[in-house]
Amino acid sequence: MDHEAVFECEYPDAERARRVERSVAVEAGDIEGDRTTATLERDGATLTVTVAAADLVALRAGCNTWLSLVAVAEECGAAVTAD
Repeated sequence: MDHEAVFECEYPDAERARRVERSVAVEAGDIEGDRTTATLERDGATLTVTVAAADLVALRAGCNTWLSLVAVAEECGAAVTAD
């Protein structure tokens, strides 16, 4: 892959980062294609999403997809903890 974008998401604690990671990790093998791949890594309260792509159009699409997935996981996690 010729292009790469790396996003680091910081959370208040490792548990919240773990929940977001587990929520989006199931998509890693399902939505990758010939032009885009994504990896997730977590170190404590930091989740790193790396999107690699063959071209800039695929990179933009991959970034939009993964950032949307993370945002939804964050919102759902906030709804659960807002009791």
